Amino acid sequence: MEILRLLDQAKWIKHYEVLDYRQWQGGFYYRLKIIFYDHSVLFAREYIDETERDYSFHWQDDRNQMIMRWDNAHHHFDISTFPHHKHTQEGIFENTEISLKEVLKTIQTLIASP
Repeated sequence: MEILRLLDQAKWIKHYEVLDYRQWQGGFYYRLKIIFYDHSVLFAREYIDETERDYSFHWQDDRNQMIMRWDNAHHHFDISTFPHHKHTQEGIFENTEISLKEVLKTIQTLIASP
């Protein structure tokens, strides 16, 4: 799985756990817990099949406080990137980072590498 190769190669990731993984003809589902060297954690969940894609990437600090969450839940109709949006401490915003790879790249730029 390409995602696991990406995680294995990222030196700034301390550890990760595959909480669930299922694959079938035309789709897959996974849940991951990714721990970074600054002790923050990303909970990643994604479902993809021929007609649907549902994701949530929830990043929190070592006190379990949300830093940022990216998802495509069908609310926040006023966001121009609907249904894609991100939650931050300051509010809810447009979002174009819709893959785990893009989210990891953003997190990497926001935390210090070991």
